[in-house]
Amino acid sequence: MTTQHSYTSTIAWTGNRGEGTKTYRGYDRTWEIRTPGKPTVSCSNDPLLGGDPGLHNPEDLLLSSLASCHMLWYLHLASSAGITVIAYEDQPEALGETERSGAGRFLRATLKPVITVPAGTDLAKADAIHHEIHKVCYIARSVNFPVSYEARYVER
Repeated sequence: MTTQHSYTSTIAWTGNRGEGTKTYRGYDRTWEIRTPGKPTVSCSNDPLLGGDPGLHNPEDLLLSSLASCHMLWYLHLASSAGITVIAYEDQPEALGETERSGAGRFLRATLKPVITVPAGTDLAKADAIHHEIHKVCYIARSVNFPVSYEARYVER
């Protein structure tokens, strides 16, 4: 049995300098993500396309969503498996390509979590969890590019 969930947000363009999109260079590629009851997220497009490097872009958000979903499932499955996680930090990387037409896509992503566990933890068991997450992670199940894992463990 499956259940459906609905999600919503408001995407509001904030880049009108006064004349809208009258000219290609006459507007900013900025917007806000507004979700009821949550802080507003200011965004811009990729700096390679003239975006503001100080703001999140869609590529940042997708990669961060993928890594966050993986982390949350890892913590859940580790807890269920009797593995204590003391700290978890990931610096994921993704490779994308842009065609001459401007069309782009992700080719692959690599999650690189550093996971701190108590000394004596069964690291093979801890590592095996990563390979189960793609079966349940909402985001990983939704993307159409390969996702790999290069986890490191710190025993404390």
